[in-house]
Amino acid sequence: MCGIAGWINFERDLRFEDRTMLAMAEPMVCRGPDDGATWLEGHAAFSHRRLIVVDPLGGAQPMVRRVGGHRFVLVYNGELYNTSELRQELVALNHVFYGHSDTEVVLQAFIEWGPSAVERFNGIFAIGVYDECRQTLWLARDRMGVKPLFWARRGPDLLFASDVRALLAHPQVEPEIDAEGMAEIFGLGPARTPGHGIFRNVSELKPGHWLEYSPKGVSEHTYWELVSHDHPDDLATTTRHLRELLEDTVARQLVADVPVVTLLSGGLDSSIVTALAAQTFAQQGRGPLHTYSIDFVDMDRYFRSDGFQTNLDAPWVQMVSKALGTHHHQVVLDTPELVSDLLLALHARNFPGMADVDSSLLTFCREIKRDATVALSGEAADEIFGGYPWFHMEGALSATTFPWARTLDRRLEVWSPRLRALAHLEEYIHDRYSQAITEVPRLAAEPRDQARLREIAYLSITRFMPTLLDRKDRMSMEVGLEVRVPYCDHRLVEYAWNIPWPWKRLEGHAKGILRKACADLLPASVVWRQKSPYPSTVNPSYREAMRSWLRQVLSEEDSPLHPWINHAYLQTLTEGEAEIADIPWFGQLMGTPQLFAFLIQLDHWFRAYKVRVRS
Repeated sequence: MCGIAGWINFERDLRFEDRTMLAMAEPMVCRGPDDGATWLEGHAAFSHRRLIVVDPLGGAQPMVRRVGGHRFVLVYNGELYNTSELRQELVALNHVFYGHSDTEVVLQAFIEWGPSAVERFNGIFAIGVYDECRQTLWLARDRMGVKPLFWARRGPDLLFASDVRALLAHPQVEPEIDAEGMAEIFGLGPARTPGHGIFRNVSELKPGHWLEYSPKGVSEHTYWELVSHDHPDDLATTTRHLRELLEDTVARQLVADVPVVTLLSGGLDSSIVTALAAQTFAQQGRGPLHTYSIDFVDMDRYFRSDGFQTNLDAPWVQMVSKALGTHHHQVVLDTPELVSDLLLALHARNFPGMADVDSSLLTFCREIKRDATVALSGEAADEIFGGYPWFHMEGALSATTFPWARTLDRRLEVWSPRLRALAHLEEYIHDRYSQAITEVPRLAAEPRDQARLREIAYLSITRFMPTLLDRKDRMSMEVGLEVRVPYCDHRLVEYAWNIPWPWKRLEGHAKGILRKACADLLPASVVWRQKSPYPSTVNPSYREAMRSWLRQVLSEEDSPLHPWINHAYLQTLTEGEAEIADIPWFGQLMGTPQLFAFLIQLDHWFRAYKVRVRS
């Protein structure tokens, strides 16, 4: 994985802008700690930071090739999992290769097919390709949005980067937000609307899209989206095909020239990935698979079962590791580590995020990075197969807002009347929800209850999952670890999208069809275990640390939070004991202590990024 940045201006010579390009690359050194380079010529300038995973010598970037009088330049962040097939196809079309990296395959594919090449890619990617002769830049992003890509237009300048910090390093991009940006942060945060870059006139290239920039202007194109149709297979065929897809996907994603491990929580999704990875390792004679899990000091002391998490993960992790014969590593975190990495997690995400849910993952990834460069994760199965509680709760199914943020009235109490008037928070959230619902690809004559589940699935895949994919990418890449997500293979997503809902709830279990497809891989108790979310600390010391820190922030007269918060309400929260865990702020894992942390991050974000509000 890598960090990429570029600058195109068809009205001026950019050959001497190396200082600016190095400045844009600097915030992305974490994404690519192994190497870095720039390319500047005529109207184009590119920076690249590289994390070496495949072909150390042959995969250097920016990569330049000349074909038929055309010079093409590529910067690329990602991994292709069908490299060998595409390479064979391109060789048959007389393309010559000098190494074995997927980077070279991506560039040659664009040379051969132009931006339609992305339709052939199986992988995760953010791509910038410049055709110097045609004076055309193409940007492209993978179907599920696993890899980030932001861009901004400033007059004749088009800028792009993997990281918003890189854009802000360019003198043309100012850290301004307007009412819409405020509504994104305060109303939807830590989620974002697809395509929204928060800062004024900064955009995110949407998943499944490519963009073209030439002297004629900018045009954006959709190359992939979910399509609803009647499912063609019976239950037995569906079960078998799901298993084949999973086996193929995991095997493809284990390819690397560096050590590969898996993240193992003891839940269904990560256990399936681990089982298939261990199976592939055994077939290839690669030795024992190393697995990693996260836990927290005194978790067994303070844990209380609830509707989301009925038991601790640690015993299940050990059961799965023993059954599969993996070499397991448990990383145990304590409150001081979560606190110390809170602001680093903010910078990694670029925006206020998921509090200790972010900082714990960052610290966890840092420990894994000591031994490995690539890890496979079980992320995204709940969105794709309907595993979250809101797929099964009447209150969520009947709600007219995003099911992971149903307590809008409690959320709005945190903010000041000034903010609510400026950003029109209630109206904005309602409009964004309505917009998402209108996008859902409908299936004719689908029963009403199943049509509603399709809506919930669409919201989960396109609005909730990106928040978790952002988190996974940003926290891991902040420490130079590449995390791959097999459940985001587009073939799997496309197939699962149209599986009938009764099969997704097979035998009364959430993700029932997934359990059935992989039942022979794991102990039965693991296969049928109730979903358990990513573990979050329940230690009272974390709550007290966040409470104390927020009190300090609010006591500072120059805090940029003051105009935007309801001081009386927050004073009640920070001084009360009974209400401390009562507010579900976002999803399953963000309660009142995480709200405190979100506000702390928000204060620091305004200060560190020198954010200006344009009303």
